[in-house]
Amino acid sequence: MFASMLPQVLVDGLTLGFLYAVVALGYTMVYGILELINFAHGEIFMVGAFIGTELLLLLQSAGILGGINPFVSLAIALITAIILTGGLGVSIERVAYRPLRNAPRLVVLISAIGVSFLLQDLVRFTEGMARNAFYLTGPTLFKKAYKISSTITIQEKSIIIMVLTIVMMIGLSLFVNKTKWGIAMRAVAQDQQTASLMTINVNRVIALTFFIGSGLGGATGVLYAQYYGTIDPYIGFLLGLKAFTAAVLGGIGNLKGAMFGGILLGLFESLSAAFMGPLTHGNFGAEYKDVFAFAILIIVLLFKPEGLFGEAVKEKV
Repeated sequence: MFASMLPQVLVDGLTLGFLYAVVALGYTMVYGILELINFAHGEIFMVGAFIGTELLLLLQSAGILGGINPFVSLAIALITAIILTGGLGVSIERVAYRPLRNAPRLVVLISAIGVSFLLQDLVRFTEGMARNAFYLTGPTLFKKAYKISSTITIQEKSIIIMVLTIVMMIGLSLFVNKTKWGIAMRAVAQDQQTASLMTINVNRVIALTFFIGSGLGGATGVLYAQYYGTIDPYIGFLLGLKAFTAAVLGGIGNLKGAMFGGILLGLFESLSAAFMGPLTHGNFGAEYKDVFAFAILIIVLLFKPEGLFGEAVKEKV
């Protein structure tokens, strides 16, 4: 039975893992430069999901959605979410983080948690006022499914999600490693004071980092909404924690580590959800998959706190 289920579980795990990986990139980019855990990043992902879903619902109510190619509709939703959530990330950095840049890290962490709850409540209030409910179900653009074999069925939306997330990850890697702005980001991550002496505008580089990380998070929110269909203001909290777990697993501050950690966590979670019940004779079901994910975080922090691809470094003073 396990062998027949495994291929489908792996496909589902890869889809989920790619979503985790892109969100984890936002955490690791900000940490790499500011050594800040941006706990509001999960809520930026959630805002992106609502922006994309509301835009598609608006097109649907106007009678336009059915006449547009679904790839065009998805592109419109993604671009809109990237621009708006990227701007939101820059605004959060300017208002909530930059004034506290020289403050103790605990202060900045509390500020990030406060922004997280603020975004949750703002979306809940806005949706409640507009729709008298804050659970939102949007139109599904891709409904086809391809039966590969008797045990494997791949949904069209899963293929699109995996392809787009891979494109985003490769694009980010090329940007960071091959462009002048990417070199500036790495220089600022290495030493902000020296970078500023080399005529690098540190504030502008940090703002760009927040824009890119937040934009990718918002785009992933749109893909998440397409995959699951129904969203609410709290989806970013748990998924954000899991993406943070993925970043720690791979080595926070390491882009390739974040990608690998996200994919690995998605596979672990999918495997545990599918097989934990049969292996424990029903004592533990699929609902314990979240426990499994955070158990991984504890184990990594205990035995390899720098992550699988991270390097143990001395704390900057």
